[in-house]
Amino acid sequence: MIPSGAIYLVSGVTDMRKSIDGLSIIVADVLEMDPLSEAWFIFCNRGRDKLKILFWDTNGFWLYYRRLEKGRFKWPKPNYAGHIQLSRQQLNWLLSGLTIENPKAHQPIIGKQVR
Repeated sequence: MIPSGAIYLVSGVTDMRKSIDGLSIIVADVLEMDPLSEAWFIFCNRGRDKLKILFWDTNGFWLYYRRLEKGRFKWPKPNYAGHIQLSRQQLNWLLSGLTIENPKAHQPIIGKQVR
């Protein structure tokens, strides 16, 4: 599936024993966001080798789970807000083992006009 709404990386670490109910409580109570929105919420464990993606779709939650057999996700350091908003490109970088601030990627050009 492709995200239709915002994508939020939940900074810090999350207990991967939590399922849909526990993760949605984190979204609602800790992040003070609506888990029933179209947003995707991404959680990672302390070892950075497991992540879960939680999102609401029409009449129920989806919960994606990914476990790496080798390697680690390049998870950013926790911040004050408790979350970081990502673009689809940054999500792809994260899932591909890259940092979300990939310095080698082409950056979008904004405000450029054709002459």
